[in-house]
Amino acid sequence: MNFLFYAGKRFLQVIPALFGISIAVFFLVHLIPGDPADIILGQTATPARSKVIHHMLGIDRPIIVQYFSFLNHLFHGSLGTSYVNNLSVSRLILGRLSATAFLMCGGILLSLLISVPLAILAASKEGATRDQVVRVIPIVGLGMPQVWVGIELILLLGLKVHWFPVSGFGDTFLQHIRSTFLPALSIAIGLSPILIRSLRASMLEILEADFVLTAKAKGIGKMRVTLSHVVRNAIIASVTVLGVNIAYLVGSTVIVERVFAIPATGSLMIDAIATRNYPIVQGVTLFFAIVVVIVNLLADLIHAALDPRVAL
Repeated sequence: MNFLFYAGKRFLQVIPALFGISIAVFFLVHLIPGDPADIILGQTATPARSKVIHHMLGIDRPIIVQYFSFLNHLFHGSLGTSYVNNLSVSRLILGRLSATAFLMCGGILLSLLISVPLAILAASKEGATRDQVVRVIPIVGLGMPQVWVGIELILLLGLKVHWFPVSGFGDTFLQHIRSTFLPALSIAIGLSPILIRSLRASMLEILEADFVLTAKAKGIGKMRVTLSHVVRNAIIASVTVLGVNIAYLVGSTVIVERVFAIPATGSLMIDAIATRNYPIVQGVTLFFAIVVVIVNLLADLIHAALDPRVAL
């Protein structure tokens, strides 16, 4: 019952957050310098022709009227129409969504595969050489720009040993996995240091808990205690950390997509910014913001489900 009340409260908190996001996205996008009419007309642009384009696009109306029109379209499930090719923004985003999903899911999975074993290795013997080595990894990982990491992965694993493609997304499921492995790995290298530090700190704290000491006193093996009791409880705290860093992950995909020339939503937004294509910029930004809000909501609910004290 406490969990259902907590879940309902969190869902209600999301509503004003999404409304605030819509306001921020709309007005910040309209602060981008430049005139869409100049991009559409090119060298044939004249004040009279620009005025006609402004009227056709509806950007000659007061800004508050434009916002309510934008909000009305949102309530009807529409993100508007592209200024450049007159295609539905929703359809353009959906067309790039699979590449973004592969990148984000791959980045999360690889970061967990890197972080969990290293955190266990470090926390199993605090202060030992292996602990010191693992503690250096977050410092090094956080200090490496993802653009540089991506380029080095391309040079080493793509061009030198030819294990993975260095650009594109492929056509089949297996090609999607191979094409997104290097970009997902570059994302994971940036995200793993944060998870390693969080998970290691949680494990060290739990190792001193009474229930762990009791399990050891009963003669339960060290590996079983670590996996069944320590890691299981330490991951609860790391779920929140991972949820918070999804925002960082979403931002990372935009940079990585350009490095690896992957046709995903981040590349769509960058191209739209260059052409002052407001509906696409608004749509993609709103999509990213909603993803962050939903993932953080799910992280809170998972945390509450794993630890009933949160719901209380």
